[in-house]
Amino acid sequence: MMKRIFYLLIIILLPSMLYAQGTKDKVIGIDYRNPRNYEIAGITVSGVQYLQNSDIIIMLSGLSIGQKIKIPGDAISGAIEKIFKQGMFEEVEISVTAVQGDFVYLDIFLQERPLLSKFSFTGVNRNEADNLKEKLGLVRGDVVSTNTILNSKRIIRSHFVNKGFWNTKVEVVQRVDSTQGNQVILDFQIDKGKKVKIGEINIEGNSAVEDPKILRSMKETKKKKIYRLFKSSRYIGTEFEKDKQSVISMYNEMGYRDAAIISDSMYTIDEKSIGLNIKVDEGSKYYFGDITWVGNTKYSDKELGEILGIQKGDVYNQRLLESNLYMNMNGYDITSLYMDDGYLFFSVIPVELTVNNDTIDLEMQIYEGKQATINKVTVSGNTRTNDHVIMREIRTKPGQLFRRSDIIRTQRELAQMRYFNPEALNVIPTPNPADGTVDIEYVVEETSTDQLELSGGWGLGRLVGTLGVSFNNFSIRNIFKKGTWRPLPTGDGQKLSLRAQSNGLYYQSYNIAFTEPWLGGKKPNAFSVSAYHSVQTNGITKKDDGTYNEYGTLLSREEIKITGVTVGLGRRLKWPDDFFMFYTTLSYQHYMLDDYYSAYSFTTGNSNNLNLGLTLTRNSIDAPIYPKTGSEITLIANFTPPYSLFNGKDYSVLGDDEKYKWLEYHKWKFNMAWYTKLTGDLVFMSRAKFGFLGLYNRDIGISPFERFYLGGDGLSGFALDGREIIGMRGYGNSVLTARDASNQTVGGTIYSKYTFELRYPLSTNPMATIYMLSFLEAGNTWGNFKEYEPFNVKRSAGLGVRIYLPMFGLLGLDYGIPFDAVPGIQEPFIGQFHFSINSSID
Repeated sequence: MMKRIFYLLIIILLPSMLYAQGTKDKVIGIDYRNPRNYEIAGITVSGVQYLQNSDIIIMLSGLSIGQKIKIPGDAISGAIEKIFKQGMFEEVEISVTAVQGDFVYLDIFLQERPLLSKFSFTGVNRNEADNLKEKLGLVRGDVVSTNTILNSKRIIRSHFVNKGFWNTKVEVVQRVDSTQGNQVILDFQIDKGKKVKIGEINIEGNSAVEDPKILRSMKETKKKKIYRLFKSSRYIGTEFEKDKQSVISMYNEMGYRDAAIISDSMYTIDEKSIGLNIKVDEGSKYYFGDITWVGNTKYSDKELGEILGIQKGDVYNQRLLESNLYMNMNGYDITSLYMDDGYLFFSVIPVELTVNNDTIDLEMQIYEGKQATINKVTVSGNTRTNDHVIMREIRTKPGQLFRRSDIIRTQRELAQMRYFNPEALNVIPTPNPADGTVDIEYVVEETSTDQLELSGGWGLGRLVGTLGVSFNNFSIRNIFKKGTWRPLPTGDGQKLSLRAQSNGLYYQSYNIAFTEPWLGGKKPNAFSVSAYHSVQTNGITKKDDGTYNEYGTLLSREEIKITGVTVGLGRRLKWPDDFFMFYTTLSYQHYMLDDYYSAYSFTTGNSNNLNLGLTLTRNSIDAPIYPKTGSEITLIANFTPPYSLFNGKDYSVLGDDEKYKWLEYHKWKFNMAWYTKLTGDLVFMSRAKFGFLGLYNRDIGISPFERFYLGGDGLSGFALDGREIIGMRGYGNSVLTARDASNQTVGGTIYSKYTFELRYPLSTNPMATIYMLSFLEAGNTWGNFKEYEPFNVKRSAGLGVRIYLPMFGLLGLDYGIPFDAVPGIQEPFIGQFHFSINSSID
């Protein structure tokens, strides 16, 4: 548009400039009524004050000494246009200064445009000014033209209009910079006015569809309502255009394929509100008629018709037709059917054969082509992760038939690794129709995977600090290779984590864990090993044990030490499908109590816990950080040997220190989570968790270790006695844990927890994923199975936010309000804030 305006100005101004040229030329004998040829004998440049080299202007004009031109003619006007295009001059004139026979002397007169010295904003704050600077893109030395000023005003006004300031006014004051030659200062004076919102939206011409349904189809253009907290009612032109198309799409899905918006207008209600008028033409409602198939040899008409899922007489729905032909969310469409069987070159085109009144007959014209075989598979963009780590997750292998489902599954597996930016994952297939092959390139973009944990939690009546680091793409084979430390050896997909917790003399804990996800490098068999050691005391040092303090009180050290090691092996299953994983772990923990008075039934002695763990899990979520679809199901069972069945001891007469020397129990946990995409990026998450700790011998009783503690943020879950901390919002830490007759917390042997969340993302950037949530939660623990009542639960509700930063993991802040009292401990309806790390509260 600006280019057209420029040429229009040239056309308007050129006659006047040529006239000025002509009046001068008449004095020296130029007759414009009789054009003739001249040879340029000399060219001068006049009028310029700051441009020192006139040869540049002559070169830009396209004129040169010795050149033969016709006067009057296109050469002069063309030279003026070329100089104007540079944008540096306000006025350009070319005149004849002398004529000597067939030789002519020319002068190029120029009036220079000023350059930008600096610019400023008034009427806005510093943050707004910074945003405007970035949008304008002005820099010192830019040529300042009328177009520069008009474009800047347009950008500034558009910026504030999109924020709801529809009455924004922008004035530009241009003043000379006295310290610089030919430079000016621009002052942008901005009056935003008051924010304007949409007060009314009026729909005209609709009879088949009521106003509320039309308004709901407009996702961004909403009239202001008191209850509308998360959706703005600002008028944004670009969004309004999209919403008008959404209205048409809604009509099309209902069979009104000819529906159109024939007009729309805006009017002012008051200084804070505007109204919109939208007039629609619904047209007639159409239905599907006969659907025939042409060109199909692989599948029958009946098979294709079943997948298409459209019957004669159904309401004509263009969106449904395209979805079931080309790209259905669940992969159940005609194109997927063919492409999952190697038909990469497949295409289908629906052609309208006839339109009889309100019925449309369709012919599906199919080109099957031949099946494509995968030739080469390559990876690019991986600067840290080794090729073999990526290739082992790729489902498309050379020599296989091309399958679109394999590519989609590969994209999911690469995203689940968390090594790459999921938004930047790209697949580039390069088909070769001549030989029926296809090359596939996976393009990835590395992201930071290592995580640092620095947090504080409340436990033992004191603040417990945690410092941990996780290297999630480690390479242990390169640990002794000096050149691979950048700063650590990476790229083999292994995980190494180190973690320490302490609050000084009272508690210290140290953990180390290592995982190799592909043991041997050929199959997805995960090997893991971890170890930890913790010490808890009453704050009395060994040196002071047995001494007296300044008050004459005998000091006695109380201590419990726990040392544990776990070795695990997991493998991916192929049945029922390859979303299943099965893990086996062997764990050993040693508990040593020395005068340790707590909820345990003995204070001094040793206890050993040797158990076998079996885990069956199925994970089909589409993304690791903000899943929108899929599910996570996990069943965990831990067993110790039933020592009492074969050691011949009478446990009914033994003391607790002997009963629990070798722990025996069986422990079961079952977790389920479903993710359902509601609309757009809004996701509904439902989760259920269950745990049970059982016994083999009633004379021994249930183990005092390995129990469930419910309530709070889960951050105080240091390994005191193998207890399992389960977070629950709205209640204090461990508040919902089973208690004995003296109201002492002893830990639950059974628990249930139910969670429902609505999630909405504010940012899906992998470097800072942010989403808000609202939740309803319920849960409880019980001391034994006889007391278990699955629906006798404590309830809560609230709001929260999650922020995923690659360096720190998933950080959470929630505010929960409890609905039920915990007698003597917590009153209802007194809210609590909870801080969580890496889903500790889930």
